[in-house]
Amino acid sequence: MQALYAQLLVGLINGSFYALLSLGLAVIFGMLNIINFAHGALYMMGAFVAYFLLNLGGINYWWALLIAPIIVGIFGMILERTMLQWLTGLDHLYGLLLTFGIALIVQGVFQNYFGSSGMPYAIPDQLKGGMNLGFMFLPVYRGWVVIFSLVVCLATWFLIEKTRLGAYLRAATENPTLVRAFGINVPRMITLTYGLGVGLAALAGVLSAPINQVRPLMGADLIIVVFAVVVIGGMGSIMGSIITGFALGVIEGLTKYFYPEASNTVVFVLMVLVLLVKPTGLTGRAA
Repeated sequence: MQALYAQLLVGLINGSFYALLSLGLAVIFGMLNIINFAHGALYMMGAFVAYFLLNLGGINYWWALLIAPIIVGIFGMILERTMLQWLTGLDHLYGLLLTFGIALIVQGVFQNYFGSSGMPYAIPDQLKGGMNLGFMFLPVYRGWVVIFSLVVCLATWFLIEKTRLGAYLRAATENPTLVRAFGINVPRMITLTYGLGVGLAALAGVLSAPINQVRPLMGADLIIVVFAVVVIGGMGSIMGSIITGFALGVIEGLTKYFYPEASNTVVFVLMVLVLLVKPTGLTGRAA
């Protein structure tokens, strides 16, 4: 039973990263209609920014949780302003190819300077150790990752679905001409939205650094699974991405316990089954 609980914990942790990354993808696709294949590379950049802040600037983990998403978010806004904005109205394929090229360039640059091996990032002192729950031993940091990810995901959902700012964002994607008539700067909102989605990826990178180490290809290992999560939840569906991310992480963990050989493919099998039954995803809506 302890092995089962351990795999469930691993599944929840992976689900936390799936949820944060797929949430960022859903925000970008839902608001901007861009399939952002550079998301994995920007997740990796978040981990590297945290690493640089600690080792070059002496800035600890807690500040990195705030600073790294801002820095990577600004980088993402520059990408949107200089490249992605010119793809407005074009087929999704152009955005996918451009962001895929950006991902290869970013990963190539980091791999050229840092190689493929991982670099350690220390767990903050406040989150070291663990708790004995009776049925299992829970490392404090891993419990923190699950709780913090869930809070961030729900806060993002509330911002987009329940606030006036979120209403402006949704309206700007549906009818930008009408929104401009009310004096709202639509291009600026689109840029900030892309920065928000990218910042969520960077935040996931900071959370992942103490667990998975900092590696140039850490994003490439996750991005295909995250896209499967987004497709299953429904492209552009905020809550669908959150629920599906955590659920698939747990399913993956259970599969590793009961049938380890299928653990790497179970997500894609589920994606195929969902698409056969409901092509728009579990919570997606038909266009």
